[in-house]
Amino acid sequence: MIIGPAGGAKCADDDAFSERLIIWYREHGRHDLPWQQERTDYRVWLSEIMLQQTQVRTVIPYFERFVFAFPEVSILAAASIDGVLHLWSGLGYYTRARNLHAAARILVDEYDGRFPQSLEALIGLPGIGRSTAGAILALSGNRPVAILDGNVKRVLARYHAIEGWTGRTPVLKKLWDLSARYVPEDNPRDYTQAIMDLGATVCTRSKPDCECCPLRDDCKARRLGRVEAYPEPRPRRDLPHRKTCFLVIENEAGQVLLQRRPPSGVWGGLWSFPEAADEMKLVERVTALGFRNACIRGRLRSMTHKFTHFRLEIQPLLLDAGAAFEHVADADDLCWYSGEDSIKIGLPAPVSRLLKTLRSNRL
Repeated sequence: MIIGPAGGAKCADDDAFSERLIIWYREHGRHDLPWQQERTDYRVWLSEIMLQQTQVRTVIPYFERFVFAFPEVSILAAASIDGVLHLWSGLGYYTRARNLHAAARILVDEYDGRFPQSLEALIGLPGIGRSTAGAILALSGNRPVAILDGNVKRVLARYHAIEGWTGRTPVLKKLWDLSARYVPEDNPRDYTQAIMDLGATVCTRSKPDCECCPLRDDCKARRLGRVEAYPEPRPRRDLPHRKTCFLVIENEAGQVLLQRRPPSGVWGGLWSFPEAADEMKLVERVTALGFRNACIRGRLRSMTHKFTHFRLEIQPLLLDAGAAFEHVADADDLCWYSGEDSIKIGLPAPVSRLLKTLRSNRL
């Protein structure tokens, strides 16, 4: 018995596990994803951040647009946060984009635009956890470092029939130990891509294709006839329900008033319609924006947007704001916006949908 890359015990069966995956990957794995065509630290990092809680087919066009606009980390660091959020609009989980921008500036300021090559230093950058750091080192640097994304968790949980939700600390520790144990010293890049691809294309969350799996003969979940029981799902919980009103204020040019949200929290740093908690707060909110009076001239159909931790019901209110508003040019957090503008700003998905509705109503 020998000691594996992360200190775990390795044996011949571990080598067979990784070898079977690599052989399978060479014939059946994914080789044409855009971030695979030029494996740099920057491109791997960007793809891994975008792929967090987001499907590959959704990420691909965002990745291609992002790399076209910001082909190097130095160019990303020099960009405005509005430009970054604009290209991220619709992808969700906007903290990822803000962390990406912050990390790029640290890389330029402290590392001369290069990625540090230690796991600890990478984890010290905003938005980079242990698995993302491992992916950068393994996929770009061909280093024998473990990762543990959702696909890898699923493969290992089924292969070993591990009980419990993977978010629980004891289960997570067991999965990390197994992940580190299987990483081969030779060709860790192909192995890492192989186990991710297996989880994404064969060992899928529902309807896994066990007959095409190179690990099927030794998979404990398959032997038990309970493949879809692993890993255990996150315990269900009822999402809190919140409400807000979007205040839709248009000027004579047909532009709408948008307000930048605070840098942290929901839709942090993005531009949205001014909000009021309810219609009772309407006059107070519009007065604070600089209008002397306002009244509701119409309501659009309400929208519901689901976040990770709550569900938001949005009631758009069309307002007649009374006296002309003259102070937008002096307010850093306000702007008149039109979809035809050249201004590049980040917009949450419900705001983009509402803007399209407004444009279609005017046609």
